Amino acid sequence: MVPIVHREQLSPSVTRLVLSAPRIAQVRKPGQFVIVRLRPGAERIPLTIADADPVAGTITLVVQAVGASTLDLAALRVGDALTDVAGPLGEPTELLPAGHAVCVGGGVGTAVVHPIARGLQERGVRVTSVIGGRTRDLVIYAEELARCGELIVCTDDGSAGRHGFVTDALGDLLTAGGVDRVYAVGPVPMMKAVSALAVKHGVPVVVSLNAIMVDGTGMCGGCRVIIGGETRYACVDGPEFDGARVDFDLLTDRLATYRAFEREAVDRRACRIERLADGAPAPAPAPAGAAR
Repeated sequence: MVPIVHREQLSPSVTRLVLSAPRIAQVRKPGQFVIVRLRPGAERIPLTIADADPVAGTITLVVQAVGASTLDLAALRVGDALTDVAGPLGEPTELLPAGHAVCVGGGVGTAVVHPIARGLQERGVRVTSVIGGRTRDLVIYAEELARCGELIVCTDDGSAGRHGFVTDALGDLLTAGGVDRVYAVGPVPMMKAVSALAVKHGVPVVVSLNAIMVDGTGMCGGCRVIIGGETRYACVDGPEFDGARVDFDLLTDRLATYRAFEREAVDRRACRIERLADGAPAPAPAPAGAAR
C-alpha cells in the first residue's frame, strides 16, 4: 500500500497528490511516469511524476479528474492509500546540455513539463516556460515554473498574463531567435500546433504523448503511436518523441476509441454515489478497463 501524505486542489478539476514512495523517489528522472491502481481490480492509470523528494521519500502526481477512475483517485484524502504504484517507467527526458530551452505546458500538461524545466535549470540551461489555460483558475504550476527561469502565462480570456494561446507566445520567442529546443506537454491539438511552429523555425521539438496505456511494458500494444512512419510504443520507447515526426491525427483517433465507455463509467460512478447517499447498497464497481 502506498499512502498519501499531502493533497492539494490546484484547480476545480486538477488535484496534486504527494505519495510516500521512497524507492521510486530515489531513482526517478524527468519525463518518467508511474502506473497506479486505487484498489485490487481497478484500472491501471499512468501518471507522469511531477516532482520527487529523495530525502523525504515522496513523489508528486497531478491528477485531472475527467473519468471514473481519475475522479475516484482525486477524491482520496491524506491517510488514504493506493494499492500499488509501479515505476518509474518510460525513457527519461533527453535534456538539452546547454543553451536556451522553451518549455510549453497546456492544462495539466504544465505539471508534466515542470520536472523537465527543473532538470534543465539544474544543468545551467536557460529556461523559458510558456504555460496556459482557458482562465486564471485553470493555470497551474506557475510558481514552480517561475523558479526555473522566465515564465510567460497565457489565458484564453486574458484573466491572467497574456491574452491568447501558448502558441502565440511561442511564435514570438521563435521569431526572436536563440531558442535551441522546445519541449511541449498538453492537449494533442496544442502539441501538434507547437510542433508545427518549431518545425517552421527549424527548432527541434520534443513532445510527451498521452497514449492509451494498460500494462506499461510494451506487451499490450495499446499505446502504439506512429513516429516517422514507424510503430513505437509510448510506454517503453517514450513517452517523449520528436514532435516533428509524430502522426498526431492517428493519435487523436486512437484516444477517442473508448470515449463511449468513458461516459458510461462516469454515469455508473454517479449512480453509485447517489445510491450511497440515499442509504441503498451500491452495485459492484465495473470491471477494470473503463477509461480514465
